[in-house]
Amino acid sequence: MSVTEQTVHPTADVHPIDHLLRADRLPHILCPGCGIGIVIHSYAQAIAESGMPENDHVCVSGIGCSGRAAGYVNVDSYHTTHGRALPFALGIAVHKPDLNVTVISGDGDLTAIGGNHLIHAARRNANLNVICINNFNYGMTGGQVGPTTPIGARGSTAPRGTTERPFNLPYLAKATGAVFVARWTILHVREFQQAILRSMQKKGFCFIEVLAPCPTSFGRANKIGDGLHEMEIYRERCRIEHGASNFEDLDIDLIDDKKSITVGNFVDIEREAFLS
Repeated sequence: MSVTEQTVHPTADVHPIDHLLRADRLPHILCPGCGIGIVIHSYAQAIAESGMPENDHVCVSGIGCSGRAAGYVNVDSYHTTHGRALPFALGIAVHKPDLNVTVISGDGDLTAIGGNHLIHAARRNANLNVICINNFNYGMTGGQVGPTTPIGARGSTAPRGTTERPFNLPYLAKATGAVFVARWTILHVREFQQAILRSMQKKGFCFIEVLAPCPTSFGRANKIGDGLHEMEIYRERCRIEHGASNFEDLDIDLIDDKKSITVGNFVDIEREAFLS
């Protein structure tokens, strides 16, 4: 049978979340193997599954590669200044409490220059969903080490390996008052989407850490390889433990291949939200 004689099966022209992405902003600026695209897709998928009107969703981001996420989603979105995504988002959430406000930004933006805002937003139990994309370095500005860079990992500002203990982000979020705390990787796509969806259903401060490859900066400096190689690390070393029994055990070490990486939904409680 010739090609012209074969039956052509039509395919869908429109993806279910096409309308939630800004096609006019494509192609994106993200490097090959970067995990941020999967985070954006998961967020859009969670919006679609939430059952909430799309006009009720707001996305706020800071600066850096991860901070570009707000520019690719087709909801009301705000690309704010370095480290100030949380106070900006808090202003929206307080003024318009019926909106579902999500902050998507990176480990450096949220926990270094924005670290003070993080702990106080959690302490107040502000009605915010925070997705912290942790790629263990400042990827956009040269691969400098940051607050989440594991001990021994290299960066442009620590060519022999950093000696400073990194933040244990789930522990920090729990200790400062978050009502929902989770950690997943971009390999755990469905679990990550469901965690975002759960945060959208709750009142109060929700914090999700998602581990994502940065092959151009962190991967290259630490000889991990491309994005798929780091995904292989997640596949081999991640273990799921919902409701973690010991938050001190949630430290991450990507260099020591004998140490497991704990992922899961760790905290899901109720507490009166800020100005509720």
